[in-house]
Amino acid sequence: MKKEFVVIGLGRFGGSICRALAEEGMEVMVIDVDEDRVNEFAPIASHAVVADTTDESILKSLGIRNFDHVIVAIGDDIQSSILTTLMLKEIGVKEVTAKAQNDYHEKVLRKIGADNVVHPERDMGRRLAHHMISNNVLDYLELSDEHSIMEIVANRPLSGYSLLDLDIRAKYGINIVAIKRGSDIIVSPQADERILEGDILIVIGADSDIGRFEKNMTNNDLF
Repeated sequence: MKKEFVVIGLGRFGGSICRALAEEGMEVMVIDVDEDRVNEFAPIASHAVVADTTDESILKSLGIRNFDHVIVAIGDDIQSSILTTLMLKEIGVKEVTAKAQNDYHEKVLRKIGADNVVHPERDMGRRLAHHMISNNVLDYLELSDEHSIMEIVANRPLSGYSLLDLDIRAKYGINIVAIKRGSDIIVSPQADERILEGDILIVIGADSDIGRFEKNMTNNDLF
């Protein structure tokens, strides 16, 4: 079944979410106080509305509680972001994801019931930093302040060794949960799975442990 989404706030972040959801064939209602922005996304979204979402009566009149997921992507107006998130939860929206400007904003959003809080600028900055520090790290997803999932390209020194040979879990406290090999993905690889140069290892664990593994891999110092 298609999920139905609402995106509130059509800045760079909200606009990109709207486009991505629409491309996947999802039903998307977009809302913004700026008529020009709403008109820009009207051809893309299922419904486009000019409205102030800090007005509870407007939210109720739009039937927002019936949507599966509402994304509060309001930009610099932290007060509007907080009020909108609060009212969405009060009227019974199932899932609310809200964009936070800073850690204090995140704390408030979580206290008033936001189901998910994202920091797109901060997270992109961290992801970019990981790319710049290491040529082996392709992608990075923060799970918490100390744990992440990373995509790491296997270099030549790893080629031919099995996961059992490397014993990465015991030595580094991290897990290889999948291996991308060309167009194939090996999920939960077995201990006898041999790594090939160029494989993309999807690794989960503490940032410090992943960093130690990646550094030793680069320096050919895993054994």
